[in-house]
Amino acid sequence: MFDKSRSGRMDLFSFSALWEFMQRWRALFQQYDRDRSGCISGTELQQALAQMGYNLSPQFSQTLVQRYTLQGGRPGIQLDRFIQVCTQLQTMTQVFREKDTSMTGNIRLNYEDFLSGAVTRLM
Repeated sequence: MFDKSRSGRMDLFSFSALWEFMQRWRALFQQYDRDRSGCISGTELQQALAQMGYNLSPQFSQTLVQRYTLQGGRPGIQLDRFIQVCTQLQTMTQVFREKDTSMTGNIRLNYEDFLSGAVTRLM
């Protein structure tokens, strides 16, 4: 996400930007972890993501919680998983925006284009 040259490396400025984002995500996580359990629920996740500008359904937020909750752990997303969700959402949003040149919130792409965006940004 912060490797603008796609070289697999980050310079000092990229690392500094990453650190700043992580600190903001940590503060946001702590703001919505109201019971200080170390986890946030689907509702809390939806509110945190809305504060970041993502207009996502409660169902999608709950799906994220189910996907990122540690097996055998308490229900909810822990900080490290929250940061993972944030980075993946931001990366996929960047891919989407590259395709949504008219800024309508809708794109049309074939399966291979979708996979290319996912593979080059997330894997």
